[in-house]
Amino acid sequence: MVRMSAEERRESVIRAAMSEFARGGYHGTSTEAIAKRVGVSQPYLFRLFPGKKAMFLAASARCCEEVRMVFETASEGLEGEEALHSMAQAYHGLITEDPDKLHMQLQTYVAVAAAEAAGDYEFGEMVRAGWMELWETVHLPLGADVDETTTFLAYGMLLNALSAMGFPPEHRVWEGFYASAQPPGEARRPQLAGQPKAARPAGRSPAGRSPAEQSD
Repeated sequence: MVRMSAEERRESVIRAAMSEFARGGYHGTSTEAIAKRVGVSQPYLFRLFPGKKAMFLAASARCCEEVRMVFETASEGLEGEEALHSMAQAYHGLITEDPDKLHMQLQTYVAVAAAEAAGDYEFGEMVRAGWMELWETVHLPLGADVDETTTFLAYGMLLNALSAMGFPPEHRVWEGFYASAQPPGEARRPQLAGQPKAARPAGRSPAGRSPAEQSD
């Protein structure tokens, strides 16, 4: 049997920590559970990481980076509407196939708020820095348009919330999403002119025109 290197063990710990923290949150997860999932002793675990906080930081950073990479890969060589729909579809696929990625994000936001309420700002600074890298990854393919980027990410946060609450694919709450971000496998309302519904600022139609513009 080939022995794993310390770096390989560290990688295993990060993966295990992501799964455990995604389910139990920071305070509800024990280092014992992480060690058991990896198959190592707790003393060995603390040779790789100084404590539970460091494990949570590493798991959160890895989750954010893997989400960012999904957007980067999906938008490669694309821009505008094509990039938007490709990123939306890829992200929905990610959280459907690997719910831990969704749950870890939500646990991270809760942990940041709790830590800063207690006067600990280190964690929040790290998370915000990682999130801004994700923001930039989305921003450029969308034409560096702040409104488009904000709307896309706002839809993404709503997608996170609805998915976490377990709304079934056929539920009407999904009808306002552009087609590429809707849960797969269910018939949907026909889109205008056969085009996917795009994320737009409030007050604009799925075709990207305001009601006044439509009346022209």
